[in-house]
Amino acid sequence: MLSLLKKEISAFLSSLSGYIVIGVFLVITGLLMWVLPLESNILDGDYAGIDSLFVLAPWVFLFLIPAVTMRSFAEEKKTGTIELLLTHPLSDFEIVFAKYLACLLLAVLALLPTLVYYISVYKLGYPPGNIDNGRTWGSYLGLIFLAGGFASIGVFASSVSNNQIISFILAVALCYVCYAGFGYMGAFLSSGAAGNMVQMLGISAHYSSMSRGVIDTRDVIYFISLSFLFLMMSRTALESRKW
Repeated sequence: MLSLLKKEISAFLSSLSGYIVIGVFLVITGLLMWVLPLESNILDGDYAGIDSLFVLAPWVFLFLIPAVTMRSFAEEKKTGTIELLLTHPLSDFEIVFAKYLACLLLAVLALLPTLVYYISVYKLGYPPGNIDNGRTWGSYLGLIFLAGGFASIGVFASSVSNNQIISFILAVALCYVCYAGFGYMGAFLSSGAAGNMVQMLGISAHYSSMSRGVIDTRDVIYFISLSFLFLMMSRTALESRKW
């Protein structure tokens, strides 16, 4: 599995696609946080913090991660290399998991340069260092878990189609429903226990909880379960070729 993971990562980094994803993410967040005169602009804020990054990043990832994952299996099917891939001495789940990890690692690589934002705000604060570190690192962890959830959804979307565009559209739609759709449905239903239960099925509620700097095991279990569910569905989609 490690060799397949290395192959997937090198495929991303040896082509423009990986660098374009990282570049687009940094350009969009950089403009919205530091340049454009919007509410998300840090320099116009009243306190030292990079909360706007953690508000913007999920919506940027909503499109960028499906753009990365859409080629995972769809391209293999279109070029006919999927049969060769399935002959590797790996289980279907190991193949799915290797592709998932490669996509997740690319998302983490895109996040690493944003540490410059944190350092900048840390230095600009009055006094220097006047920033809520617990909330910041909790938000980073939540963003990594969110990226993992989106990546698993994207891999599943790619496993059920041999067309990358269809995989991308399906992944964006599923990510949106899982991130914000349940929240809207819960708010529409009621503000009682039923509405809260529906909202807790969505990614947004658990991501917001982690963004407060409190790492609740229930949120961690949710993200792990969500990723595992879609990875198992991806494995089932691959196995269906043998039926």
